[in-house]
Amino acid sequence: MCGIAGIFDGKNKRAIDRSLIERMNSSLHHRGPDAGGVHLEPGLALGHRRLSIIDLSTGQQPLYNEDGSVAVVFNGEIYNFQELVKELTACGHSFRTRCDTEVIVHGWEQWGASCVTRFRGMFAFALWDRNRETLFLARDRLGVKPLYYAQLPDGPWIFGSELKALLVHPGLPRVIDPLAVEDYFAYGYVPEPRTIFKSVFKLSPGHTLSLKRGAAASGPVEYWDVPFKSVPAPSEQEACEELIRRLRESVKLRLISDVPLGAFLSGGVDSSAVVAMMSGLSADPAVTCSISFGDPAFNESAYAQKVADLYRTQHHVEQVDPDDFSLVDRLATLYDEPYADSSAMPTYRVCELARKTVTVALSGDGGDESFGGYRRYRLHVNEERVRSLLPLEQRRPVFGLLGWLYPKADWAPRVFRAKTTFEALARDSVEAYFHSVSMQHDGMRRKLFSERFRSELQGYAAVEVLKRHAARAPSDHPLSLIQYLDLKTYLVGDINTKVDRASMAHSLEVREPLMDHPLVEWVSSLPPDFKLRSGEGKVLLKKALAPYLPPEILYRPKMGFAVPLAQWFRGPLREPVRRAVLGPVLAETGWFNSSYLRRLLEEHQSGRRDHSTPLWTLLMFESFLRNVMGARATDKARAAASR
Repeated sequence: MCGIAGIFDGKNKRAIDRSLIERMNSSLHHRGPDAGGVHLEPGLALGHRRLSIIDLSTGQQPLYNEDGSVAVVFNGEIYNFQELVKELTACGHSFRTRCDTEVIVHGWEQWGASCVTRFRGMFAFALWDRNRETLFLARDRLGVKPLYYAQLPDGPWIFGSELKALLVHPGLPRVIDPLAVEDYFAYGYVPEPRTIFKSVFKLSPGHTLSLKRGAAASGPVEYWDVPFKSVPAPSEQEACEELIRRLRESVKLRLISDVPLGAFLSGGVDSSAVVAMMSGLSADPAVTCSISFGDPAFNESAYAQKVADLYRTQHHVEQVDPDDFSLVDRLATLYDEPYADSSAMPTYRVCELARKTVTVALSGDGGDESFGGYRRYRLHVNEERVRSLLPLEQRRPVFGLLGWLYPKADWAPRVFRAKTTFEALARDSVEAYFHSVSMQHDGMRRKLFSERFRSELQGYAAVEVLKRHAARAPSDHPLSLIQYLDLKTYLVGDINTKVDRASMAHSLEVREPLMDHPLVEWVSSLPPDFKLRSGEGKVLLKKALAPYLPPEILYRPKMGFAVPLAQWFRGPLREPVRRAVLGPVLAETGWFNSSYLRRLLEEHQSGRRDHSTPLWTLLMFESFLRNVMGARATDKARAAASR
């Protein structure tokens, strides 16, 4: 696993300042502490930081073809590189290393831009072809590895594995995009391709970008999408057997390593499935790592221990300290953009724990999206049955009125919390799903933002992100559609971002067997009731794993990797969150309604309402402003915040 950075002048061949590319590269040292290298020629600079995983002695980058005319810097792993080496060697290409990186330069020579369709793995890379005067950027199909890019006002392009590499460049405008702020407070992250800055973009998953000197950039090109193509359905037993075969193959590919390797183990279905497959593929005990919480409502460590005992793994457990508020500012510097998934804290800690014993860890990420594991999927499908009974023009006034009249009852048993359901039934399918995944719904965001900020949005609403993807969705089945939306947004912007930054902060490589793209394609083609049936998610996955895992692991209620924010904000973090939310940094922006911020805080800390989610998003945004933007409050803002 590595970090990459670069500068490309597409108009001129001006010399690139070596110290500048070295500073950009050094900002990514945590991603690759083992080695660093740069390539310089007129109008081009490539930088690379290396975390050595495969071919420890000869895999240094930038890496070149035989005559040095093609150079690549690469972050990730290409798991099928060994078969590609055989194929490319048969075509006449000569390999000098044993590492997967070299298949990229020869694959480019052999297949051009379509080489990415041959790569099976997680990757973000930049390839320079001097003869074609072309810089080629690519990102893997499911967005496991990140890639940021920007064109500077004076013409050159810059790129990097993390936003912090681009922020090193003095020519990059640092203007916050109001649309990204709206997206952040809705989703808890800034969805691709937007970033928090107007001038910077993320290369979307399954896309490439070609920049040719002297030619105008044509924009990113998509080379892959999740198909959700209906095929003749196998029997359930046949599908179970095929799933285990595919899962075992995916895990086996990800065991290739020249350094110590282990797995995360939460005790949930997905991570337990990965550990079960690992244990059947190696004679040595697997190394597993878990995080525990003092609060039993959030603690899954006992389930993880059951799986560890079953497969006799070398299991390591550590408890998260609920008073570890120092991580808030640390997370802001890791993610570079506002990022509000609080499970980033235990993820950071489990990566820290894993790195004490291994350099590579396998995870169970991606299983919920493909196999239908989220509780919200069941709720959405149930709501869709009701929505299908009445046209929208009839539902909207009836259920809209009920949603407005019905009180919000966070304190009540779930069966009596009908307000959200009524509101969902008054919307179309995409709007309803957006409402269910929003960290703060439309009404809350209208109250949260100042009138001035709302005018800056010029009518933009964060739901447009989902509408854009839904317009291209290959399936209109209620379950398949929202799985597709999550694969394009939540998996990439939240899950993969969280794991990449948390792991790379500790120079740990994380591999994701359940995001193997042939597996994802195959699962997407299965009938929806193989995934969700009679209110039970992951139907096929659980049946297939029955010989490998006990029922108390497969069929227990889903807990997730949550942290007890509500208690923290009324207890050990009471004063820090108050200082951040009511403090001068947020006030100075002029974007927020200060009376509403105070109301959120007072209602939560008094115990009347649970506002832990909006308070966390505000806390992380304030931390971003201080730690990334260098925000400092003026005397005027301090005075306003103290009133």
